[in-house]
Amino acid sequence: MWNQFFLLEEYTGTDTQYVGKLHTDQDKGDGNLKYILTGDGAGSLFVIDENTGDIHAAKKLDREEKSLYVLRAKAIDRKTGRQVEPESEFIIKIHDINDNEPKFTKDLYTASVPEMSGVGIIKTALPDMSRENREQYQVVIQAKDMGGQMGGLSGTTTVNITLTDVNNNPPRFPQSTYQFHSPESVPLGTPLGRIKANDPDVGENAEVEYSITEGDGADMFDVITDKDTQEGIITVKQNLDFENKMLYTLKVDASNTHPDPRFLHLGPFKDTAVVKISVEDIDEPPVFSKVFYLIEVDEDVKEGSIIGQVTAYDPDAMNNLIKYSVDRHTDMDRIFSIHSENGSIFTLKPLDRESTPWHNITVTATEINNSKQSSHIPVFIRILDINDHAPEFAMYYETFVCENAKPGQLIQTVSVMDKDDPPRGHKFFFEPVPEFPLNPNFTIVDNKDNTAGIMTRKDGYSRNKMSTYLLPILIFDNDYPIQSSTGTLTIRVCACDNQGNMQSCSAEALVLSAGLSTGALIAILLCVTILLVLVVLFAALKRQRKKEPLIISKDDVRDNIVTYNDEGGGEEDTQAFDIGTLRNPEAREDSKLRRDVMPETIFQIRRTVPLWENIDVQDFIHRRLKENDSDPSAPPYDSLATYAYEGNDSIADSLSSLESLTADCNQDYDYLSDWGPRFKKLADMYGGDDSDRD
Repeated sequence: MWNQFFLLEEYTGTDTQYVGKLHTDQDKGDGNLKYILTGDGAGSLFVIDENTGDIHAAKKLDREEKSLYVLRAKAIDRKTGRQVEPESEFIIKIHDINDNEPKFTKDLYTASVPEMSGVGIIKTALPDMSRENREQYQVVIQAKDMGGQMGGLSGTTTVNITLTDVNNNPPRFPQSTYQFHSPESVPLGTPLGRIKANDPDVGENAEVEYSITEGDGADMFDVITDKDTQEGIITVKQNLDFENKMLYTLKVDASNTHPDPRFLHLGPFKDTAVVKISVEDIDEPPVFSKVFYLIEVDEDVKEGSIIGQVTAYDPDAMNNLIKYSVDRHTDMDRIFSIHSENGSIFTLKPLDRESTPWHNITVTATEINNSKQSSHIPVFIRILDINDHAPEFAMYYETFVCENAKPGQLIQTVSVMDKDDPPRGHKFFFEPVPEFPLNPNFTIVDNKDNTAGIMTRKDGYSRNKMSTYLLPILIFDNDYPIQSSTGTLTIRVCACDNQGNMQSCSAEALVLSAGLSTGALIAILLCVTILLVLVVLFAALKRQRKKEPLIISKDDVRDNIVTYNDEGGGEEDTQAFDIGTLRNPEAREDSKLRRDVMPETIFQIRRTVPLWENIDVQDFIHRRLKENDSDPSAPPYDSLATYAYEGNDSIADSLSSLESLTADCNQDYDYLSDWGPRFKKLADMYGGDDSDRD
């Protein structure tokens, strides 16, 4: 019947609270209809009398929990169970009553306001409130509903108010004068004392910066700020000297780092204090006139020469005497010494820049009256170079020249080294030695770049005639005094291909051809093996044969064989001496170095008088003996001298029968008797009876 009902919250009566009544026109009052309630809270919060349709609230309701309930009602016939009315929906609304007081969202509020602030939402009641006097305040605030009318409810909360700091206080020193003491030998940067200016502000408003404004020690000391304690630390900036000044006076300012412009009218935000520093005297070690000493001396200085001097003094007022000494741990070889009284350094041994260019020694200065007071100073001694080494070959050169070399070919480039170190750099020159101004075989060419080239001077070289040449080269530098040396270059004669590549330099290699194939070498080895086998067989057969006496009679012409037992070295005997030296005088080379003696010094090549006419061999030998006897560079024996002359042909020609045209015919040697006494021996041997000749 109703679309909505209304009900008060927080009902406190003894009976259930009546909500309303449901009724239908079909209800005749005979009890045939039944009312049913469904929806929010039906059966628990709200109950209905099924016969009359009265609705009651079974419990106390709270609008703050739920303010509206939606219910549905229907009426049915008890006998048939059918609805006599369509189901209808209605709403129950809960009326509000003032049953809740006002509540703050927090039980405790915290607020802050800068000190000295003006009016605000939460404002100070007193002007210029100072945080330094009182920082914390607590305020209780009450809130009432119903506009504060009678019967309304109220709630309270607490507000803690803190006055925040502003920089309205300058720093102040608790005393106007500070006194500190410092030994005169204190190291630089050492703190001497602390001063502090108090500032009642907090945080960055209390940060203080210290500075030295004036005073006779403003350049001797410094002040720094300790950020943790806001103290000023006085430190030593320069070395103190009691003998020079005993007392210093400083003025130190302390000022705020972050001043607030709003409060500058309150006065200067800084304070000044006087700091006095007394210097205490101590016994100090000797002081050298320099931090280190550098001495330069020539390497050819004589032993005992003074090369430099060190000086030290006692900084104390007593001015004690000082003695000097060399720390032998820095001069193990005892090359230097020092005069104990005046500090003069002198040499004890010769100096050599090439072995040790620098000497670093330590000199000690000690007070004579107090040996515990001593100082040390490094002395660097630089040895200056003197041109006392001659240049020499930079390496050992293995030089060779091809047999088929042409004149003007470069066979070797030589360079030199010098242990000296001239200030203008090295400059070397190359020349032939004065004893050999003109070498017939090679030429020395100075390249003007501290190198020299060796050039061939003739067409072709022969290993048979000369396998090795010795070429002396004079090398000198351009420093003062000029140093020179003679280097001897050994040049071997070698066989080369057409491109100039060396193939062989040994004399044994001349026997075999460079182009022999493998098959040819095998054939040669096979022949040698067969020959050795034949020699062994021949020797075995010869042992088995009985030797026949060679001498049949005293007149046998073969008695010279028994007498001499050696044919002697003829022209074909090449093992006794170099057969190449026996050549015609017209083909003989003029200048040729001796090969039998390795010369230790360079000597002048001895030129002999050419023999352009045939002379007697005996005269030739006597002349050569005389020349060798008078030659100071020749060895003390004549057997090694080569005479380079074979002699004239014999007028007897060849007496051998090997070249006879008629091997079976007898020859007539009677003409030998007509040739004089020189051929008497031959006439006796070949001019005998026919029976002898047979």
